[in-house]
Amino acid sequence: MRITEHPILGEFNKGEKVKFYFDGKEMEGYEGEPIAVALKANGVMVHRYTQKLGMPRGVFCAIGRCTDCVMIVNGRQNIRTCVTPLEAGMDVKTQYGKGAKEAE
Repeated sequence: MRITEHPILGEFNKGEKVKFYFDGKEMEGYEGEPIAVALKANGVMVHRYTQKLGMPRGVFCAIGRCTDCVMIVNGRQNIRTCVTPLEAGMDVKTQYGKGAKEAE
């Protein structure tokens, strides 16, 4: 299922199909659609884990007001994926607390 309209951003103009990476896995989406839309279309529902309790979070408000959908995008933390447009080759990673998961 692909979201085709956003309450704040309006209707999406479907751009060119592009490849991007989520936690190292190659995925496809449409250029210009919010990253969260492309992730949902690929079956990804969890975007981050809370700092204190490690609880999973995903899209909640979908208008950039909360922080439930924040992820690491191209090395930058706390990017609101519900309002950030997808670009070809983006590297999107699950966020754990305030950043990346520490190596075990």
